Amino acid sequence: MDTSVVVAAFRSRRGASNLLLERVARGLVRPLVTTSLFLEYEDVLLRPEHRLATGLSEEDVERALAALASAAEPIEVYFRWRPQLRDPADELVLEAAVNGRADALVTHNVRHFAPAARRFELPVLTPQQCLQETEP
Repeated sequence: MDTSVVVAAFRSRRGASNLLLERVARGLVRPLVTTSLFLEYEDVLLRPEHRLATGLSEEDVERALAALASAAEPIEVYFRWRPQLRDPADELVLEAAVNGRADALVTHNVRHFAPAARRFELPVLTPQQCLQETEP
């Protein structure tokens, strides 16, 4: 799950990203995370502009991330496939997905990931598409 999805989920309670995190909380979807990717989630969500937009304190963000961590599957990175993408931060997401043999990579930036994901035969979905594919 790309950082863009996690940030969108925190910033809007009405969107597909938030619904996807609700499915994570209910155990219907299990995100794969590496330590580096999870640290990126934390770094981005703790930025003042995101905390201002969400109204969450640092402690609130840390609690929400702890809940996400408990629902996620930790992935060890045995192979680094870099460089595959233009954005180095996107590499973290791709490495988690490939090393964890993910069913899909979920992002709002499909076109950023599509060329590299094809090489690994990894579907790239928007949060809305993921919701449709994982309907309970």
